[in-house]
Amino acid sequence: MNKTVGEVMTPNPITVTPETPLQTAIKLLAEHRISGLPVVDDQQKLVGVISDTDLMWQESGVDAPPYIMLLDSIIYLQNPARYEKELHKALGQTVGEVMNDMPISIQPTRTLREAAHLMNDKKIRRLPVLDPETHKVLGILTQGDIIRDMAQG
Repeated sequence: MNKTVGEVMTPNPITVTPETPLQTAIKLLAEHRISGLPVVDDQQKLVGVISDTDLMWQESGVDAPPYIMLLDSIIYLQNPARYEKELHKALGQTVGEVMNDMPISIQPTRTLREAAHLMNDKKIRRLPVLDPETHKVLGILTQGDIIRDMAQG
């Protein structure tokens, strides 16, 4: 029998809002030894996810995109808009400035197998679990949750 996401997820996850100071989110991640947090609005609806990957920009900084000079013109060899987005993440002070604002989520009635496929396909480590009617965050499913369930047989 294949379990559902709702049976394995961690219910009532710690959440933050877009206005949460970045330093607060960093402390929550460190104190609770977790790698990401759902970001919710004031109705508890998912608006983003902030993860340790998003925060790495804070420490590593951003390299300017490669360019060449040709007849006093700058020709970028990579998309400069991407550089601007990365720069914004590196300099951000709130969760909203750094978070992924296009989060992938799942419903609690989906199977673990579907969740695992989605996580593999999208190369993500966590899925916020949303109520299908209200779109409020009910829980979070991580790769660790799936592995622990596999270990229990």
